[in-house]
This record gives sequence, structure tokens and C-alpha cells, in this order.
Amino acid sequence: MLQHFDPNKDYGTPASLSEKMVTLEIDGVEITVPEGTSVMRAAALHDINIPKLCASDNLEAFGSCRICTVQIEGRRGTPASCTTPVDAGMKVTTQNDKLAKLRRNIMELYISDHPLDCLTCPANGDCELQDMAGAVGLREVRYGFDGNNHLDAPKDQSNPYFTFDASKCIVCSRCVRACEEVQGTFALTIDGRGFDSKVAAGQDEDFLDSECVSCGACVQACPTATLMENSVIDMGTPEHSVTTTCAYCGVGCSFKAEMKGDQLVRMVPAKEGDANHGHSCVKGRFAFGYATHKDRIKAPMIRDSIDQPWKEVSWEEAIGFAAKRLKEIQAQYGRESIGGITSSRCTNEETYLVQKLIRAAFGNNNTDTCARVCHSPTGYGLKQTLGESAGTQTFDSVMFSDCILVIGANPTDAHPVFGSLMRRRLREGASLIVADPREIDLLSTPHLGNSTHLPLRPGTNVAMINALAHVVITEGYEDKEFIAARCEQGAYAKWREFIIEERHAPENVEEITGVKAEKVRDAARKFATAKNASIYYGLGVTEHSQGSTMVMGIANLALATGNMGREGVGVNPLRGQNNVQGSCDMGSFPHELPGYQHVSDAVARARFEKVWGVTLDDEPGLRIPNMFDAALSGEFRAMYVQGEDIAQSDPNTQHVEAALSALDCLIVQDIFLNETAKFAHVLLPGSTFLEKNGTFTNAERRINRVRKVMPPVAGKEDWEVTVELSNALGYPMNYSHPSEIMDEIAQLTPSFANVSYDMLEKHGSLQWPCNDEFPMGSPIMHTESFPIGDEGKALFAVTEFVPTTERANGRFPLLLTTGRILSQYNVGAQTRRTDNQAWHDEDILDIHPHDAEERGIKTGDWLGITSRAGQTVLRARVAERMQPGVVYTTFHHPGSGANVITTNNSDWATNCPEYKVTAVQVEKVSQPSEWQKNFQDNHERQNEFLRGAASSADAVK
Repeated sequence: MLQHFDPNKDYGTPASLSEKMVTLEIDGVEITVPEGTSVMRAAALHDINIPKLCASDNLEAFGSCRICTVQIEGRRGTPASCTTPVDAGMKVTTQNDKLAKLRRNIMELYISDHPLDCLTCPANGDCELQDMAGAVGLREVRYGFDGNNHLDAPKDQSNPYFTFDASKCIVCSRCVRACEEVQGTFALTIDGRGFDSKVAAGQDEDFLDSECVSCGACVQACPTATLMENSVIDMGTPEHSVTTTCAYCGVGCSFKAEMKGDQLVRMVPAKEGDANHGHSCVKGRFAFGYATHKDRIKAPMIRDSIDQPWKEVSWEEAIGFAAKRLKEIQAQYGRESIGGITSSRCTNEETYLVQKLIRAAFGNNNTDTCARVCHSPTGYGLKQTLGESAGTQTFDSVMFSDCILVIGANPTDAHPVFGSLMRRRLREGASLIVADPREIDLLSTPHLGNSTHLPLRPGTNVAMINALAHVVITEGYEDKEFIAARCEQGAYAKWREFIIEERHAPENVEEITGVKAEKVRDAARKFATAKNASIYYGLGVTEHSQGSTMVMGIANLALATGNMGREGVGVNPLRGQNNVQGSCDMGSFPHELPGYQHVSDAVARARFEKVWGVTLDDEPGLRIPNMFDAALSGEFRAMYVQGEDIAQSDPNTQHVEAALSALDCLIVQDIFLNETAKFAHVLLPGSTFLEKNGTFTNAERRINRVRKVMPPVAGKEDWEVTVELSNALGYPMNYSHPSEIMDEIAQLTPSFANVSYDMLEKHGSLQWPCNDEFPMGSPIMHTESFPIGDEGKALFAVTEFVPTTERANGRFPLLLTTGRILSQYNVGAQTRRTDNQAWHDEDILDIHPHDAEERGIKTGDWLGITSRAGQTVLRARVAERMQPGVVYTTFHHPGSGANVITTNNSDWATNCPEYKVTAVQVEKVSQPSEWQKNFQDNHERQNEFLRGAASSADAVK
């Protein structure tokens, strides 16, 4: 019998990875499977389906339900097929009268303590208990309900997204095991013994107040209606599904959007998703309600001045109004007076079109993206050392790591599905090193073994990475063979001479970083001696004045220890938004065309000019900060912003708002009226990921399809709006589907050369580079050589530590750093319009008990926070995870004003803002509204001054 694998089928137990094959006989059929495969899975692979309740192929075999019993020739009893591995020559019987009677008896016991309300149950037609009762032929139950039962057990409806109905629980433990094995939170347990056994979310807690992170793994695992999505309870069972890609973080999870008509009922993580393998987080699984929120912009709006009310108009009038304004401004102020910003939330195709619009229709290179605000140092640093501006591994590669170094990242909050995978590897025995000012949740992983926390001071990353490398080289832990074969020797010799200098020794760096020297030495030895050591980093690396330097330092450490070019190693940036990688790949930067081809490269430019039919500017354009400065000086007059809220997300909010106020025309295309739109003259409705076709590229360079689930509320996908604006400006764009845009991308971008929608449909996803050399993509980069120099050898880079100019002093004694939280996403425009507000409805300032005690601060107090740039007010949370002298907040709520107090400091190479180091003073405030009002009055006076300066400059001009 031929074996056919169906990704949508549940085979009962996980696949065996053994290469040794075993042949057996099941129901008279000869079957060959890998050694270690369960009898249940071997049968299911050949369409012999054994009844089951407690088994699922994403969980280890458990053997509690006993429905899956079989008979094996020569063995006594009826063993569970899920816990019985195959043996050579084994003869298995899965169906006979004895087994049928046994299964009916077992099922009868289950049903005797289960409500017989199938017709009104929300799981009717989608219930494994119901299916198995039919499969074993149960037609009646001999036992009545007169004895003890659980039919009156109360419901737990505390969680906004799902209900726990204990009366329907069969205590199969699938939810508990999913929480442990898949998610790694260990929030659920089986409380009690025997008949009194029940699923519990902690000690006398409901689901909302427990450690449950609402990932949905338990809901997905439940074979009955015990754990059920509220949306299904309210709307009924879905009737069809569309597979698409999540639009939250850079993990890029695949989901089946399950529908009734054009109504989305639930999002179920797809088992065949190469990035998530059927797992999810609270955002992707449940927080999709924003797509149909009442705040959605449903029609275009225009106004002549930002002091006027909005006027709702047709698409034709809005596009015409915008195009006319842009033409007039360029006619008066010149070709360079306008520009645009692409989005890391939009598709590759949409981002590609916006930068094409700017270059071909605007006639300049004034294009930038929010990706520069977070990960541009990744692009620069990795390009300089490894030759490619992206991470080197697949997410699955972490399962081969023996030592994991996490720097400036918090995977369990910001990239939770990957964080769960990493936790699984840590439970299997991999050691962990975390370099972070805070004690992040990863360090609290249940059953974590060898771990080290390096609580460095904000702004000292480069000093720390140099100290780690110093230990590796001076103690002889470097991989000499790898360095000789794979690295450019001149660059290595220069770096080696630099790094062995005694000033980089941990003992001499201790005063800078605040981390004990011996701890640094132990971490370096642990990393260097591991068979496979990997590095994962986030915005805590890039959003510094030395972000690019630090990325190069990370590459140095990986190269020096030979941790490159195979599974379990590498340099892995964790991208924050769903398409940060893609927006970089698509040429969103002012100095680079798609595929990181520099605008000064005449050969590359000629290819684009031939296809686009225009002459392109060979000089880099303006970055976002340059656009702001030029707006205030009167040289930059108009901006097109697609899917980005720069007024909330960019640093020094006062400066940003003043610049936006000075523009003659601001065109904002978004799904909500955001903070930036308050300064706009044209407001164009955007479309969510559920309303469009296209692709996203995740943090592992994986290109995933985005498929339209429902029609756009305003009638147009984002790419269609850009096309119409370009046509109105006189530069024709003619596309009928995003697949045609991808074909053009593949034609012009070498790393995407073999990418097409047909290839993506065939293979599910592809990881670039995907070209003639790597026709099926490149899961692991740099296996043989590096795309740099003539010989393909990596370059070590000298990484001098230069302290940030933003330092604590008597006036501002604390250092503020920022980050994300699990339940919210980026500036919160989406998640704040969902029930995720139940977990985090305001940004909080975390402060160490010592600093709090000095200031008389308790959890819940209002705090006035002052920096050199501005002031804001937040509530306090006294937190042991902080170190003295450092405070922390998130930036998900516009009212928090986190970026009001951040400064204009930025990375020396890319202008990536230094969000992670802001010197502040914190004081307890008794009347926050009055304190805030005084600040806002002062803030407005500064804006008026800046606007006046812009007007004066314009008058002089």
C-alpha cells in the first residue's frame, strides 16, 4: 500500500526521525515505517484509522483513553496503539469483535458522565467524542445519571476568547499536555485523583487570572466542547476555510481562516505552516476582531488644511486631489520636495509598488520605512560581515542548538510561537545565555537547565560582545579551522589584534557593563565550547547609537567560534513586525533598490530603468529624520505614508508632529484614523491582511502567501490604491493581480529570481535566496561560502565601543529602555481594538524596588517621567526583574507618550533611533492630569515655535 501524507490529518502520534526502517503487518497489510513509529501512526499513514481520544500527532503518546487498543500476535492483552512502537515482523489486528466490544464499553463510561446535548452543543459536527462514539458503534448507554457525575460543573467564562465548560470534560489531558509540550507554559494541571480528577488553571484561579497565555493550544487540542472559542459558540461551526499568513510579528504563522460566508469565525493555526507547525499565540489566534471594528475607515477623506473637518469623497476625487497637490508642490518646490514611507505591515507587492511609485512617478529616492526604525542596523551590519542582510537560519534550526545566546530580545513576548519552540529546546537540555538589562521570561522557563543572565546596563552592548570575544580568543576557544577556511585572513588578523587588547577583558569592561567579570567569562566559555551555538537578537541590539557596530560584533563572535553554515548555529535577528524583512528586501531604503542593490550601481539601475521605462536618480534620497528636518526648513513639502503611524512610533514626538504640521500635503493610507492621520490632508482607507492577496517575508526569509479571506471594507486592496495614484500622476502602472507584481520583483531582484505564486502554491513557502543556484530556496545560509568579496569569505569587523551621549546624571539618574508585551502589538492600532485589552490596557513603568523605595513609589502610583526631550505620565509597577538604575515601559498605547520622552539619538550608520537608552527622572505625581496638562501646554508652545520657524524659512525661501 502506498503511503500518502495529508497535512490536515491527525496521525495520532508524532513522526519518528529514525532513518532505520521497520516492516510489519497491520490487518494483513505489509507496512514499512521508520523505527520508533507508533502502531497508531503506522496504521494511520496507510489509511487504517484506529479510534482515539487522548492522542494527537503534536503531542507525545499518553495512553489514557484506551479507545485505541489493538491485538498483537504473540502478546498478551490489548495494548494501546499510541504507546506501542512498531517491531519488525509484528502482526497487528485493529478490528475484531473483542476489540469492538471493549471500545464500546470504554466509550459508554465516557458518555455516562457527559451531557447528552449534542444537537445544541457548539461542537456538534466538530466533536471527536461524538465521532468516536459513532466509530465504535455505541448506540445506547446502560448507565443512568442517578449516581455521582460532573454534569453541574460550573463554566469558566473569564477568558474573553474561549469558555471552559467542565461538565463536558473527559479528562483526556490533551489540553494539559498541549500547554506543557507545545506552548511550554505549564499553566494547566490535572487536580485530584480518580473520579475527582479535573483540569485546573492554577490554584483556585480562573483562566484569565492564571498563568495561561491564551495561545489557544488547549482549545485546539480539546476533543470535545469543553474548551471552545466564544466566536464558534456565538456564530456556529465554520463551513469553509482559506489558508493565509498572520499579520502580527515576524514569525509569519500560517492560519486557516475558518469562515461562514464572508464572516470570519475563527483563526486556526495550520499544521502545514513551516514557521509555526500548527501553533499560535493570543494575537494571531484570537485578536482578529479589529478587521471589522467600527473604527475602520470605510471611505476616502480630504481637507485643504489640517484645521478643517474631514470631507468624505469618492476614490476618484481623493486620488485626483492627492495627485494634483503632489504635482503642484513639485512644480513649485522641485522634484526632491516630496517623498513617501512604505510599511512593514503591508505585503511585499504593496511595498514594492510604493517605492516604485516614489522612484518612477515622484522621480526621486525619498523613500524610507519603519524597518529602518527597528532593524536597519541588521541590514548594514550583516551586509558588511556576512554579505547578506538577513538572518542565517530557519526557526526549526534552534532545535539543534546546544547553547542559545539571546541578546536584547524577549521571544516569549515579542515572537511567542518561536519562543515556545526555543523553550522546548531548553527543556531538552540546551543551555541559555541572556544578555538583557531585565530578567526576561525565558529565564523562568519551566524545567530550564543551565542558564546565565548577563544584566548589562543599557547602551553597553558593544563592550559586552567585545568582552565575550576577548575571552574566546585569549583563552584559545576560537575555531581555527573554520576561520582559516571561511574567513578573510587580513580582516581577521586586524580584528584579532584589536580584540585581544587588555581593555576588552571582562575585568576591565565590568565597570562599563555592570556585569561581573567571571559571569562573562563563564558565558563565553559556555558559548564557545558548545557543539552548536546560536545567537538570537532583537531591538535591544539594533535600537542603539551603536546598533550597526553591535550587529557586526555578533557576527564576529559567531565567525570566531565557527557557528555558521549548519543547523543549530547562526546569527538570527528576530524581526518585530510581520513584513520587516520583506519591506527591506523590496527596496524601501533611500539608497537601495529592491534586493539591496545600491542606487549608484549603474548596471542594476539600468535593469530597473528598462523594465520601468524611466530614468532613475543615482543619488540616495532622504531618510525619515532627514524628511522631518527638511520639512521644518521648508525644503520638503509633501509625503505619502502607507500603513505606518510615524507620529506614534518615531522618537521625539514633538519634533515629528511639528514636521508633519509643516507639510503642505500629507497623504495617509491606513485602516484607522491614527496619530499621523491627525496631520493629514488626504486619508485613504487601507486594507487588512484578511482583505488582500500577496506575500509576507518573515524573519527566517520565508516567503508566505497571504490570501484574501473577505472583501476590503472600502472596496480596494492597498496595491490597487497605489496603482491608481501612480496613474493619476502620469506614470502608468498596469497590474491585474499581485502575482504579476511578484513576477516583476522576481525579474529584477536576484534573490527572488525563482519565486512565483505557482511555486508558492506548490511548495507552501520558499526561503530566499531562491534562484538558479538554490532553486528550492535556502533554509540555511552560508553553508559553503559567503556572498561577499571575490573569494566568498566572511569579514571580521573592528567594533570599537563608543559610549552613547545619552547618559544618566544627577538631573536624570535613571535609564529608560522600552519593549513589547505579549498581548499587544507595536503601536497597538490593531490589538487595542480587540479583547486583548483585558491583559494590557495601558503602558506601565517597571521600576526596581530600590529605586521605588527611594522615591516613595508603590505599584499603581502615577509617575511623572521627564527626559531631556519631554515628559509623560505612567502608572508604576515595582518589579524585581529590573536592575537598579533602569526603568522599562512598553509603547503600545498612544496616551502613554513613550516616544515623547525618547531623544533624537540614532545609530551612526543607519539613523535607527536609540529607543533603548533614555536618561530620565521619575517622580510620584498626586494629580497626573494637571501635571500632564502643564506638559501638554509646554509641548504645544514648542510646536508653535517650530511651526513658526518653518513658516519663516518658507517666507525667506
